[in-house]
Amino acid sequence: MQVNIHEAKTHLSRLLNRVICGEEVIISKAGKPLAKLVPFDKPRKRRVPGRDHKLGKIARDFNAPLPNEILEAFER
Repeated sequence: MQVNIHEAKTHLSRLLNRVICGEEVIISKAGKPLAKLVPFDKPRKRRVPGRDHKLGKIARDFNAPLPNEILEAFER
């Protein structure tokens, strides 16, 4: 949706409601786009490598061959 500056000033609350619903609103002057209203996203938390390294556990036999009955089930 594109609106001119006067319309944006007059109907800002309505335009913001549309933005909240996910729509983008472009504000223009003399038909030339100047700004875009978009929903505000909260900054994401910074990722820290290795932060969750002790939350999971891998069995010692993780790489061991599968039992025959399970291998046969795959071949059916």
